[in-house]
Amino acid sequence: MKHRARSSVTKAYDAWAAQYDSDDNKTRDLDAACLINAGLELAGRRIVEFGAGTGKNTAFLARRAAHVLAMDISGAMLDRARARQLGSHIEYIEHDVTEPWPVRSGSADMVVGNLVLEHIAELAPVFQETARVLKPGGQLYLAELHPFRQLLGSQARFAQADGTELRIEAWYHGVSDYCAAAREAGLQLLDLREPVDAGSSVGSQCPPRLLVMQFVKGA
Repeated sequence: MKHRARSSVTKAYDAWAAQYDSDDNKTRDLDAACLINAGLELAGRRIVEFGAGTGKNTAFLARRAAHVLAMDISGAMLDRARARQLGSHIEYIEHDVTEPWPVRSGSADMVVGNLVLEHIAELAPVFQETARVLKPGGQLYLAELHPFRQLLGSQARFAQADGTELRIEAWYHGVSDYCAAAREAGLQLLDLREPVDAGSSVGSQCPPRLLVMQFVKGA
């Protein structure tokens, strides 16, 4: 995430925080449903979550995991997450995911990232930090806006108080870009899914909304 973009992205999500959970947002809602239905083994695990935002997914993780480090670049979004009072086993930190993470190497059972990497120019630092903090055999769960949607002009956006729409700065990454960055970091692809909106099916006129991937760190 370049400095200029980091500043604009942070300001945008700070501004969005108060209404993020109440806005109509199919991408947010499908993302939450996909994580719930992913069948991840969370019980007793130590999890690093990036893109925690207002805690929409942190709340699900908190009910199962032994510890969650919830990171986000927006302090205002994290304030909303803290207000959920999810428990003392949840730790919140305002942090730029492209910078070295405040996490010990080999200490995490799982990394969970949701709807963040469209705002990142270079994927490599994020995947490298993921691999560093994961234990051997640890897993990465990643859900992002599908690149097909990006090619059609979609990106994170919201209506501001004055009624104007703010489109948050984004970069395009194809499926192969994600897979290559993971492979270079030593992560192996376990699963790849392309969820569509409810009521739609692959092959219909509705393109996939999300790209959902799971990776594992080798021994």
